[in-house]
Amino acid sequence: MIITAIKPYAVWVGIRNQLLVKVETDEGIFGWGESGLSGREKAVVGAIEHYREWLIGKNPFDIGMIWQALYRSQYFEGGRVLQAAISAIDIALHDIKGKALGVPVYELLGGKQRDRIPTFATTSAEPGPEMIEQAKMLIAAGWNCMRLSPSGHGSSEIYEPREHIGTTAKWMVKAREELGEDVVLGIDYHHRLSVAEAASFCQKMPSGTLDFLEEPIRDETPEAYESLRTLTDIPFAIGEEFASKWQFLPYIERGIHQFNRIDVCNVGGLTESMKIAGWSEAHYVDLMPHNPLGPICTAATVHFAAAVANFSWLETRASPAEAHILGFDNSDFFPVQPRLENACYPVSDAPGLGVEVNEDLVQQQSFKFWQAPMLRRRDGSVTNW
Repeated sequence: MIITAIKPYAVWVGIRNQLLVKVETDEGIFGWGESGLSGREKAVVGAIEHYREWLIGKNPFDIGMIWQALYRSQYFEGGRVLQAAISAIDIALHDIKGKALGVPVYELLGGKQRDRIPTFATTSAEPGPEMIEQAKMLIAAGWNCMRLSPSGHGSSEIYEPREHIGTTAKWMVKAREELGEDVVLGIDYHHRLSVAEAASFCQKMPSGTLDFLEEPIRDETPEAYESLRTLTDIPFAIGEEFASKWQFLPYIERGIHQFNRIDVCNVGGLTESMKIAGWSEAHYVDLMPHNPLGPICTAATVHFAAAVANFSWLETRASPAEAHILGFDNSDFFPVQPRLENACYPVSDAPGLGVEVNEDLVQQQSFKFWQAPMLRRRDGSVTNW
């Protein structure tokens, strides 16, 4: 079997662009992958087109060798664009190999360690009574882990962290009081804070209010996270933007965080994800995978989560708390895909990823330019989105 074609589709599906990648072979077996570098899909398409010239004619079963060749056979190795391209190709190759062998992808990763993949859901309302009601709705629907909403996200082009820290902290305390001690509560600050701001937020809440703090500051400097680690006892969940095992290295080795928000569509696919999982297990760091994209990302991450020992929860954006925002029905595009059952994804036993794509419909869609919000502070300076 050899690779005969690689087709990237950067198209608008529902509320966002998705970069889907189809790898075809001379035996008629094909696989699907997905890239996770949202907002920069055209850059990743360019990288895939470069890789395609070398990949045509190669054996798709040689997944490990192909990963090494794509990463190492160039002077400028790695980086988020190249790793997003490698991720999509790697996932598609696993899909091909699983289909060719008649086994689900998790069998290629060492076999299944769990039958169902627990998820965490996210409230969409600003901190306040509606957020609490959404959280109670999620508990009633079967979720025992959820991510709450910080104040000021998405409501304006102006974002001043200090104006929202107090309100957010107050409603986190209220949520714990209302929801009880059994539910796992966290918050995603989307790396919008400085070390001092994040410490101030944490110190406004009693110890035990939150079970995880996601992406409070930017990740470029591990020493900054180490500094914040000395100022709070809340477990950190970070890493969704990491693009290799080497980016995870200082965080895992120096005991900075407790949850890896690993993204199989950005970090280098399933090949790289499994290496990071084993490394994390050795340091007692749990996995809380990032999963904001489409059904191919979800399916690949479900197989990954099924095959690792140190898994905690998988992100889902398909809960009733976000249905009015993200509730686009993509069944026409993906007639077979993972479906939630009681806040868990059952692990598919179908060969490959267990996802079907309506390629004809995908081909009818076009790319839409989308730019993340360019947030500013009141003094006119640029701040983090």
